[in-house]
Amino acid sequence: MELKIYNIKGEDTGKTIVVSDSLFQTEPNDHVMWLNVKQFLADQRQGTHKSKERSEVSGSTRKLKRQKGTGGARSGDINSPVMIGGGRAFGPRPRDYRFKLNRKVKVLARLSALSYKAKDEQIKVVEDFSFETPKTKQMVQVLDALQLKDKKSLFILQPGKENFVSLSARNLKNVRVMSAHTLNTYEILHANTLVFSESALKTLDAMHANA
Repeated sequence: MELKIYNIKGEDTGKTIVVSDSLFQTEPNDHVMWLNVKQFLADQRQGTHKSKERSEVSGSTRKLKRQKGTGGARSGDINSPVMIGGGRAFGPRPRDYRFKLNRKVKVLARLSALSYKAKDEQIKVVEDFSFETPKTKQMVQVLDALQLKDKKSLFILQPGKENFVSLSARNLKNVRVMSAHTLNTYEILHANTLVFSESALKTLDAMHANA
């Protein structure tokens, strides 16, 4: 597959880049994308939720009233879940939400998401660039030039080149910057437009060629 390369001023450089067809023309598999997104979101959960059960609530364990003869329902101690201030029945406990997915499943999910973006023409390739200092104004100028100001944009750069660009974009609500090695299905689907640097796209292509 052949893609045009633009500069950060939004101008066509006249150059193109050729990548393997599998990167953007894989038959999408919706189920594996769902699994991969589910795993990604599960990995973000801390799992530290906890509520006190009746054995953990502070209070007397004395039986409140005799078992029979009062005309009302029987009751035990004041820590019962039916009492105000009592423990919670079947409350949340700390747990690990992570689960395993095979590497080939995650690769297929990523290729499926990239193929959807390519089909919808939501992919741009730009020449390699970096900033000398973190500057939000520079990032805004790049977005304006690429006509991405009001779109959710994901910039995928060569590892080691994304530092100042990432710092320049962190105050911009709709912009994310990451390296080619950390690209995942969730981030691809969450963005409206993917902006690859030339070297990052080559790196991603090589990664999947060896997958």
